[in-house]
Amino acid sequence: MRRIESEKTGGTKLAEAVARYYAKLMAYKDEYEVARLHSDPAFMQKIEGMFEGDYKVVFHLAPPMLNKPDPASGEAKKSTYGPWMMRAFRLLAQFKGLRGTALDIFGRTEERSAERALIDEYAATVEQLLAKLTPASHALAVEIASIPEMIRGYGHVKMRHLKQAQKQRAELLAKFNAPLERTARAA
Repeated sequence: MRRIESEKTGGTKLAEAVARYYAKLMAYKDEYEVARLHSDPAFMQKIEGMFEGDYKVVFHLAPPMLNKPDPASGEAKKSTYGPWMMRAFRLLAQFKGLRGTALDIFGRTEERSAERALIDEYAATVEQLLAKLTPASHALAVEIASIPEMIRGYGHVKMRHLKQAQKQRAELLAKFNAPLERTARAA
């Protein structure tokens, strides 16, 4: 990719953006990863270093199978879970091998399906950008390849950002393809 971009434009910013954001899309934090991060001993050591005396660790979570959406907002309502969740996190982290298999109950959620589809969509977009890349369209191609930066958060927050990012992607791709469409019609 870097070679093609360099030959067409003399730059490498598109390849750099693709490397960064393709990795970001592939490294989404699912329930297994959240459990792994929270069950890591370094997590509790950090908390212990931040607080003194008697304190209680609580987690505010919205497990997909347990929490129903708020009727007013449609967003998942969070529930409070006590320190016993650390044991649950340690157990869940051990099941990361189920990720992407038929036994992955979390993989069936709308959010996980969207994250997997986004990886394939991004790869297809990059191919499209490379095929039509010119020095004049280079900056716009880098902007399109950087759209995953907009996708932040977890749960309903991430899904809201994803919808905004998809809208932006469609608008920028239309702009990217517009000069080619005009040229094709004129010929």
